[in-house]
Amino acid sequence: MRPSDHIHCTDFPCTDVRHECYLVPEIEVDPREVSIVLISEAAPPEAADYYYATGDPLFAQTTVQAFVDAGAPVSSIGEILDMGVYLTAAVKCGKTGYGIAAATIKTCSLLLERELALFPDVQAYLLMGDVAIKALNYIARRAGEPRVIPTGSTYKIRGGEYHFRGARAYPSYLQAGPSFFIEKSKRAMIAEDIASALRLIQ
Repeated sequence: MRPSDHIHCTDFPCTDVRHECYLVPEIEVDPREVSIVLISEAAPPEAADYYYATGDPLFAQTTVQAFVDAGAPVSSIGEILDMGVYLTAAVKCGKTGYGIAAATIKTCSLLLERELALFPDVQAYLLMGDVAIKALNYIARRAGEPRVIPTGSTYKIRGGEYHFRGARAYPSYLQAGPSFFIEKSKRAMIAEDIASALRLIQ
C-alpha cells in the first residue's frame, strides 16, 4: 500500500504554506506492520530532505539520530520502518515562515485523518511538536471526541498518559530539521518519548 495513492489535496486552499513542497509518503508499506506513527510538523522546503528521499536527507539524519539517542540500533529510515514505525508530517506542504496558521493545521488534519485511518493496528502516536499535537486534537474534536492532548507547555504535560482511539499518544518536540542539533534539552526529551513508545510495542 502506498499512502500517496489514498491521500490527495485537490484544491490547496491554505494560503500560508508552499504548495510546491506538497508531499505525502510514496513508500510501499504494509499497514498491518505499523505499530507507531510518528507525526512531525510540515514537509521540508526541499523534497530531497524528506524522510523517504534518496541519499542522506536532513529529516532522515535527525530522525535516525533521535532513535539512536532512544537506544534503537538503527542507521536508516528503512530500519526504522522495519521496526514498525511510519513517519509522516501533519502539514503536507512546506512552511513559508516560522509558524503555521491554526486554520491551515485544521484543514490539513483532514488529510492526516485519512492517512491515520490506513493503519488499523497502531499502538502509539509520537506527536513531534505543537503542530502535530494540534492536528490530532482537531481530528478528535471533529469526531465529537475529547481533546487528546491538553493545553499547556509540552514540558509540563508530556509526563501524562494520553490516548487516541485505543493508542497511546505522546506529546513531544520536533525531531525533523536543523533545530534538533541545537536544543539539547529537547533532544533528551525526544529520546525519552521515543524510547517509551518503543517499549510499548515490544
